[in-house]
Order: sequence, then structure tokens, then C-alpha cells
Amino acid sequence: MSDIAPFDSVAGAHVLAVVHAACFPQPWDAAALSALLVTPGTFAYAHDDGFVLARAAGGEAEILTLAVLPQARGKGLGRRLLQAAIKKARDMGAQTMFLEVGVENPAALALYAGLGFTKVGARKGYYSGTDALVLRLPLPANIE
Repeated sequence: MSDIAPFDSVAGAHVLAVVHAACFPQPWDAAALSALLVTPGTFAYAHDDGFVLARAAGGEAEILTLAVLPQARGKGLGRRLLQAAIKKARDMGAQTMFLEVGVENPAALALYAGLGFTKVGARKGYYSGTDALVLRLPLPANIE
């Protein structure tokens, strides 16, 4: 998969798990990812070097995780994955998108701000003792 494409293969969740493990200190395994992929309203977009997993319900959407392999960061892949997820959420009727991001992740904070996400809250100790910000993006958004 050289370009971004919808990902709906529960059987292929192990591929996403490998990417997630390369990106996070406490990664989600294939079973956890498979369980999410079969949840109503959940969708994913993937590329060889990353993926985004999101869900939409009741007029709201949430980015569950965004993972881009370290060697592929800074080249626009995260932005393209998010743009695909935002468009899909919009198409599913979401009017708002939310996500949590670690306060100590400046690259991710810059990526989200560049797409129009703004801070609406904080979660103390959300990531194993590290604080997170809750960000919101009103939809439809100009994501180009």
C-alpha cells in the first residue's frame, strides 16, 4: 500500500500493530486494534509508513490514534492521513472532531494546529503520567 487507502481488514490488524509499536512506548496490539476496527462508526486509513484510526457517532468524531513511522515523519504523511480521516468523518455527518495529544509532543501539536485544531481542555496524567491536551476541530473544516 504505497498511498493512503481505507483500511478495513481486521485480519490485517497485525500490520497496524507493528507500526503502532514503532511509534509509541505503550502500543496497542493487534487484538486491541481488531476490536476497535469492528466497532460501529470506526474507520482507518493506512499507508506503508503510518495509519490513522478514528470513529464517528452522534455528530462527533474522534481521532483514536495517529501513527507515523519515525523515518517517515516531517514529510506530510501525518497531515494527509488526518485529512482523509477528517473528510470521512465529515461524510459520516460529524460536525466536530476531537483528539488527545501529549503536551510534550511539539511536532504533533504543530500538525494539529496547522489543520485548525484548538485546545478545549486538558487531561492530567493521561499518557502514563504525562498530561494531554484535548483538541477540537469544527467541521466542515478547510483541510487543504
